[in-house]
Amino acid sequence: MFPRAVNWIPPSNAPASHDLADVQRIRVTHPFHPLAGQELEFVKRRKNWQADRVYVLDAAGELVSLPAEWTDVVAPDPFVVISAGRSPFHISGLVTLAELLVQLSIDPPSSVKRIAP
Repeated sequence: MFPRAVNWIPPSNAPASHDLADVQRIRVTHPFHPLAGQELEFVKRRKNWQADRVYVLDAAGELVSLPAEWTDVVAPDPFVVISAGRSPFHISGLVTLAELLVQLSIDPPSSVKRIAP
């Protein structure tokens, strides 16, 4: 028999708990989240399935998990700060979209027979 394979999980790169020891309340910064603007009690930050998550207690005392980038635990994206709301899209995303549109116009999916106006 072969030895059993070991599933290796890479270590988390989320800050260690001692790095966030002074953080007691965090603010939800995502503009479309129902808790946007609210300050919540910080519980823990960890990596789950390669996603950096923050655990907080909501107003009812329920444990809530949020992407860390939706809170003030993570520094704001420099692009968003500099654009000051003038552009909701990153240039890399627009370039990727343009390339996809060109590819679709050159080689349309075979299941589409005709597109009506």
